[in-house]
Amino acid sequence: MDEWRRQIGRLTAALPHALLDTCAIAVTDPEGQVTYWSSEAEALLGYTPGEALGRSVEDLLAADGTLRHRDGRPVDAQMRLCPLLDAEQEAAFLLMIVSRTSLSEDSSLTRWLFEQHPLALAISAPDGRWLHENAAMQQLTGRSEDDVRGLRQAEFLQDPVFEEMDRRTVRVAERGQPEFTEPIVKLPGEARAHAWAVDIFPLKDAAGHVHAVGFAPTDYSQQYASRERLALLSEARTHIGTSLDIARTARELTEVAVPRFADLASVDLLDPVFRGELPPPVLPGPAMLRRAAQRSAFPTPENLPGPGEAHTHPWSSPVAQCLTTGRAVVHDVEAPEIARWLADEPSPAALAEIMGVHSLIAVPIQARGTILGSVLFTRCAATRDLFGPDDLIVAEDLIARAAICLDNARRFTRERGISLTLQQSLLPKGPTVHPAVETAVRYLPTGDGAEAGGDWFDVIPLPGTRVGLVVGDVVGHGINASATMGRLRTAVRTLADMDLPPDELLTHLDDMISHAEGEQGADVTGEIPGDVGATCVYAVYDPVSGTCSMVRAGHPAPVLVRPDGSSSLVDMPAGPPLGLGSLPFETTELTLPEGSLLALFTDGLIAPRTNDVDRALSDLSRTLARPASSLEALADSVLDACPEPRADDVALLIARTRVLDRDHVASWDLPSDPAIVSEARKWVSDRLATWGLEEEAFVTKLVVSELVTNAIRYGSPPVQLRLIHDRILICEVFDGSSTSPRLRRARVFDEGGRGLLLVAQLTQRWGTRYTRTGKTIWAEQLLSTG
Repeated sequence: MDEWRRQIGRLTAALPHALLDTCAIAVTDPEGQVTYWSSEAEALLGYTPGEALGRSVEDLLAADGTLRHRDGRPVDAQMRLCPLLDAEQEAAFLLMIVSRTSLSEDSSLTRWLFEQHPLALAISAPDGRWLHENAAMQQLTGRSEDDVRGLRQAEFLQDPVFEEMDRRTVRVAERGQPEFTEPIVKLPGEARAHAWAVDIFPLKDAAGHVHAVGFAPTDYSQQYASRERLALLSEARTHIGTSLDIARTARELTEVAVPRFADLASVDLLDPVFRGELPPPVLPGPAMLRRAAQRSAFPTPENLPGPGEAHTHPWSSPVAQCLTTGRAVVHDVEAPEIARWLADEPSPAALAEIMGVHSLIAVPIQARGTILGSVLFTRCAATRDLFGPDDLIVAEDLIARAAICLDNARRFTRERGISLTLQQSLLPKGPTVHPAVETAVRYLPTGDGAEAGGDWFDVIPLPGTRVGLVVGDVVGHGINASATMGRLRTAVRTLADMDLPPDELLTHLDDMISHAEGEQGADVTGEIPGDVGATCVYAVYDPVSGTCSMVRAGHPAPVLVRPDGSSSLVDMPAGPPLGLGSLPFETTELTLPEGSLLALFTDGLIAPRTNDVDRALSDLSRTLARPASSLEALADSVLDACPEPRADDVALLIARTRVLDRDHVASWDLPSDPAIVSEARKWVSDRLATWGLEEEAFVTKLVVSELVTNAIRYGSPPVQLRLIHDRILICEVFDGSSTSPRLRRARVFDEGGRGLLLVAQLTQRWGTRYTRTGKTIWAEQLLSTG
């Protein structure tokens, strides 16, 4: 019995799976008694195993040998009897009953399903050779089943896509795993390529062996187009408006649209937009626009306007019409209105002829109720379908996003222009000519993507042929930063005119900012004032002594280049930024040889180079130490070494020191004796004669008499008299007292009080300069020979 069961198992395993489901199996012993009754036999004949086992197989058949159901109705089936032999050659019999009705119906239904399925279906051999295809697939391929049987897809469909299909077919057969692909391909009989979703799947038997590969392609062009439109708008949200530059924003719009949406896109804007201004309403008629960006998927005619070029669109053009009406339009080139436009304007006509343009969309760029320009999209006949209503909606959504970005860029351009104009009006107009130093200055705002900052510089003439050098940086960008810069520059000039030492000047400046902060109050607007956290470096150079006093408030230290070519940062205390009012400022004093270079700069010069500030400063020092034909050329080379893009403004001031010839300076130490005044006048007269300034002797001796007398009478020793001959004549009297004389008008019967009034009237200007050991009273006198 076990041997029979094994033979039965081998026989049933060899049967096709579909046949096994409809085959009734029974086994009898040599006497014909039923010993096995399958569930299929019960379903086919109606006898349960309990009723069939042990009965003679003849009892289950009709007398005439036909098969009948238990209820007596005939069963249309085929019956086969096979002997089963065991090891002892004892025979049993296998009875297989196959219903003709079930088998026929199942085969027909399967065949009908395959052939009449409305979607395309095909079957290929594991090596990719075509076996069967239904009617829908024959319609797609344009070939009958007999024509393609035995051929691979690449052999009867001419497109590289089908070579990949053949490779996928072999891979699916080898791996037994289905694959999915989405090719865009043009099939025979189609005007344009469509998007297809193709399922490639193995056809396996019950044991899992792959006998063939099935194909089920589906045209999903509409779904693909919808998905592409959503992807286009999604990309526009992230790609358009990455900067506040008008031209770049327009270029980003064309990059998104071409080639995904159109074959050619051009962005034209009204001319005031490029200047940051709000354009006036567009009147009916021809429209003058300037091209901001253009992008094409194919070579375009050379006579098309390029970026930056102005172009007049005739009234017949869809661009002029959409600007006037404020509504987007979609046209076929065969439309009468487009024919009129192409007749009026040769450039689009040449474009349509060369590229085969078949449809277009013109969309006005409208933001906050104002039309800024227009965008023209075109498609070519060889690549795409005509623009339709769905495309018009997508174009309007796309331009609505871009319009806001373009208007933001326009408004920023306007504010940036105002800020730059304000800042440049507050900065020195050019290099300052001064006997103490030769200077070169540079100011560079940040790149196009940011507002102007608050960097500033100044060269301030000081009494005694001295000069003040200052560079500062205000936190933030924009108009507020520029206005703050102007206030600080004015304050530094005012304090410098008071001839304060550098540390006292920054202390007063820090107090002014702190007081302004307290009066304005950061809580009024919710913002920190722009001048809080400003930095500054201030240096005073004296060409007579060759000394330079420097102090800084949270600012980068200057670079000093000595005449021998060695360079280094000036070692000086950093000091706190202005407006904090927390720590005192300390002055550093150096003696500079004639011809030394002192470079003051803002951190924008070194910030973009590297995160290593020490390395950036070292590179800057080396650049400043290189030989240059002039100070202006050196300043240019420093800026050229500053890489783009810059994250902050750059202010640079380079000064080459000079030392006054000793022949132009005369000084005398005076005792505290009024009798010395007459001697001082004689010494001054002799020196003026040596300098050839005899005509100035009368006024100079009067000034010397008054200043020396006041120093001896009201001051304290030591007393020193000094004359400096440069473009002007300077008289200085130093004493050890900090008491300053006051200019007053003497009354009729007063015996004194007229000396300083005479000095003020006879000289260009006069003043007092305080030092740590006393004060200096000075007076400047214009030369008649100058």
